Amino acid sequence: MRLHAAISAAALLAGAVNADAESVVSEASSAVASEATSSTTSSIELATFTPTSIKGDFVEQFTDDWETRWKASHAKKDTKGTDKDAEEWSYTGTWSVEEPTVYKGMEGDNGLVMKSVANHHAISAKFPKKIDNKGKTLVVQYEVKLQDSMSCSGAYMKLLRDNKALHQDEFSNASPYVIMFGPDKCGSTNKVHLIINHKNPKTKEYEEKHLQSPPAARIVKTTELYTLIIHPNNTAIIKLNGEQVKEANLLEDFTPAFNPPKEIDDPKDSKPETWVDEARIPDPAAAKPEDWDEEAPFEVVDEKAEKPEDWLESEPLTIPDPESKMPEDWDEEEDGDWVAPTVPNPKCDDASGCGKWEKPMIKNPEYKGKWSAPLIDNPDYKGVWAPRKIKNPDYFEDKTPANLEPMGAIGFELWTMDKDILFDNIYIGHSVANAEKFAQETFFEKHAIEQLLELAEKPKEDDKPKSPSDLVFMDDPIHYVKEKLDLFFTIAQSDPIQAIKFVPEAAGGLAAIFVTFLAIIVGVVSMGGSTPPPKVKKAAADAKAAAVDAKDKAAEAVASGTEQAKAEVNKRSTRSTS
Repeated sequence: MRLHAAISAAALLAGAVNADAESVVSEASSAVASEATSSTTSSIELATFTPTSIKGDFVEQFTDDWETRWKASHAKKDTKGTDKDAEEWSYTGTWSVEEPTVYKGMEGDNGLVMKSVANHHAISAKFPKKIDNKGKTLVVQYEVKLQDSMSCSGAYMKLLRDNKALHQDEFSNASPYVIMFGPDKCGSTNKVHLIINHKNPKTKEYEEKHLQSPPAARIVKTTELYTLIIHPNNTAIIKLNGEQVKEANLLEDFTPAFNPPKEIDDPKDSKPETWVDEARIPDPAAAKPEDWDEEAPFEVVDEKAEKPEDWLESEPLTIPDPESKMPEDWDEEEDGDWVAPTVPNPKCDDASGCGKWEKPMIKNPEYKGKWSAPLIDNPDYKGVWAPRKIKNPDYFEDKTPANLEPMGAIGFELWTMDKDILFDNIYIGHSVANAEKFAQETFFEKHAIEQLLELAEKPKEDDKPKSPSDLVFMDDPIHYVKEKLDLFFTIAQSDPIQAIKFVPEAAGGLAAIFVTFLAIIVGVVSMGGSTPPPKVKKAAADAKAAAVDAKDKAAEAVASGTEQAKAEVNKRSTRSTS
C-alpha cells in the first residue's frame, strides 16, 4: 500500500509541477466565473411577446406588418434662416425593426431602431384617421431604450399636423407638427421636451410654446416609459415609468405664454429730456478738506526696517551649476564659450536673503487717493422711467389651449451620435386607463427583468478584487492559489528574498513539493534493497525531470526584467486598494 501510494503521489506531484501553474489556475478560475454568470442569467425567465388587444387611435408594436405603416424619408433637411444655409443635409440614417441586443427582457418583442451614428434620421406613420382631442384627454405614451447610452442624441417624437400636403417621402424638420415630446440630451443639456405648436387665432400664425423647467431624461440602458397626458382643463402631466414627474398648467407654465398680455408698452412713447432718473447724486455742497493730499503715494519706504544680521549681501542669488559639465561635442570655436546653467544659491536657503539689501515698502498711512464728493439723495429724482401702457392690438384669449390642432401622423425626426436607440409600444389615444393597462402588458412585464439582467452584469461587493494578503483559502481555493502564486512570481522577478517574506505560503508550498519529491525518490530507491520495478523507476525519473524543470522556471522568473516586475507590482497595488 505504501509503495502504491508513493507511486501515485509521485505521479500527481510530477504532473502538477510540470504543468504551467498559472495557466491551469487561470483556466479553472475562468471556468468557474463563466459557470456562475451563465447560471445567473439562465435562471431569469423572459416573458414572451403577445400582440395587445387594447385599442387606441394609434397603437404600434412593430409587428411583421410594420412596413405597411412606416416609411423612411430621404428629404433634404431645411436649413433656411440658419447659419447652415449653404449645407445640404439628407436624412440618410437607417432604420431597422429588431429585438434589443442589450438587456432583452421579452422574447419576440421587436422595436424600431435608429442604426446610424452621426446621421439625420426621419421616419413617419400616418394615423388611420385624424386625431382631434377637442374636449378630450390626450394620452401619448411610448418606450425608449438607449442601448448605447445617450451622449448627444434626440429620442423624441412628433405628432404631425393633419393636412393634405402630408407626404411621408418629404417628412423633415420643416414638416408642421402639433406636439413634440420625449427625451433629448447633448452635453450638459438633458430634458424631456414638451413643445406645443399653437395657432394665433388672429394672425393664424403658429408659435412654439416650450414647457418651463422640463424634467430630466433617464440615461440608462434599460427600457424607459415616457407618458404625456393633456387634460381638457389645461393640465399637462409627464410620467416616467408610470410615476408622475411633472405637472404643468398650459396657461401658466409655458414660454412664451399661450395668451399674449392685454397691455403692451406704447412704441411711440419716449422718455422726456427733462426726466431725472438718477436716484443719488454727488453732494454739491461738499468740498475737499484742506489737508487732503491727492498726490500722496500708495506705498512708502519703511524707514524703521533694518538689515537682518544673517543677510548675505556678498552672495549672489544664483550660481553656476557645479554638477554641470560642458558637453563632449561642444566646439567653442563654432558654438562659442560654454556657460554652465545657473541654479539657486544653496547658501541663501539658510539665510534671510542674498544680494543687495534694500528697505522694504509699506502702505502709506497718509494715502487717501482721489477725493470725490459723497452721494446724497437726488431731490429731483422722478423714478425709473417706463413707457405708458396701451391695449395690445394683437391680444386674444384662448381659454382652452388644450384643444390642439388635429393630428394626422407620428414621426421621428432626429439627429443622433449614439447607435441603436430603440422605440416600442406606442399608444396614442384618449384613455388613461387603457394606456396604463397597455404599459402593464408590455413595459412592466419586461422592465423588472431588464433590471435584473443589468444587476447581474455589475460586480457584487464580494466579487471585487481583494488584496492577496486578505484572501482566505476556504472562501475560494482556486482564486487563493492563483493570486498567491501570481504575486510570488511577480515579486520574485525583482527580489526573491522579498517574495519569500511577503508570500510565505507560496514559497512554503514550492519548498514542500521539492522535499516531497526527494523523500519519494529516496524511499522508492531504498525499499528492501531490491531493484525497483520499471513503473517506479519511470515515476522517479519523471519526478526528477519535473523538479529540474520547475527549478529552471523559477530561475527564469527571477532573471526576468526588473522594470516589468515593478509595473506588475504597481498594478497589483492599485487593484488591492480599489
